[in-house]
Amino acid sequence: MTDASARVDAWLWAVRIYKTRSLATAACRAGHVRVNGERAKAAQPVRPGDEVRVRISGFDRHLVVKQTITKRVGAAVVEASVDDRTPPPPPRELTAFVPVRDRGAGRPTKRERRDIDRLRDRQS
Repeated sequence: MTDASARVDAWLWAVRIYKTRSLATAACRAGHVRVNGERAKAAQPVRPGDEVRVRISGFDRHLVVKQTITKRVGAAVVEASVDDRTPPPPPRELTAFVPVRDRGAGRPTKRERRDIDRLRDRQS
């Protein structure tokens, strides 16, 4: 179950950061995974004590490897395998609200445009 090192993509999948191993591999290829501050390829080995930073949904997760595992395990074993040092997310009041229009809704009407401008002026 444990050994000296494990592939970073397999480890991220095993500790349930990504739902599938192929998603973990794709994240490594896209540059969303860093091991000890350096961009990581999927096959890069991780060892206990390594710091892994993963960008998911626009936020960084800071993880420290306690134990290397390559098979997906239960939540209790995951807690023993990773030290999650991710800072808490900022309060919702501090994050900017971004209005989203439905896809295919076309151009905004004059009234909608004024509402958008009013909202943008209020946030500045």
